[in-house]
Amino acid sequence: MKILITGFEPFGGESINPAYEAVKRLPEKINGAEIVKGCIPTVFRKSITELEKYIEKEKPHIVICVGQAGGRTHISIERVAINIDDARIKDNEDNQPVDEAIFEDGENAYFSSLPIKAMVQRMKDYGVPASVSNTAGTFVCNHIMYGLLYLIDKKYPHMKGGFIHVPYLPEQVLEKNNMASMSLEDVVKGLTLAVEAVLKI
Repeated sequence: MKILITGFEPFGGESINPAYEAVKRLPEKINGAEIVKGCIPTVFRKSITELEKYIEKEKPHIVICVGQAGGRTHISIERVAINIDDARIKDNEDNQPVDEAIFEDGENAYFSSLPIKAMVQRMKDYGVPASVSNTAGTFVCNHIMYGLLYLIDKKYPHMKGGFIHVPYLPEQVLEKNNMASMSLEDVVKGLTLAVEAVLKI
């Protein structure tokens, strides 16, 4: 069993991205499954292209993309990705699509094929705040989740995939008043527990 887990590079003026910081620190194996780690550019279109390169090279059984959701208090397992890009800010190459379809031949939405509630419950059982989220936004996180599930639908029907959002790290909120954060240790613990839940399916 091979699982590809990706995180994003920093964006929006941040010097770090908790998603990739946590992904880098995941163990090489979780319950016998090989964990392959990747960094994805926070760029519309290019992110999906880079993800597919990882998929073609590694041929994973499961793909989990991880991204930052500043302001959230929990690790959020995303239920659904929608076929729209509507960027409030520019990505890392100054793209800012507004009300654009991600793939014209794609469904209006795709649902995660991961056991989202089991993942949440396992994290909560071990003391990590977690919840199911019903919106991945309309920035590059939704874009990559939609792109992943589109690729599964069109090209990799035997692969499973989904997306996890993680909060800011404490060092990111030092100048952000009343903004939630989670320690890197807890984010890594939560992602590891989430993978363990996925492996039970």
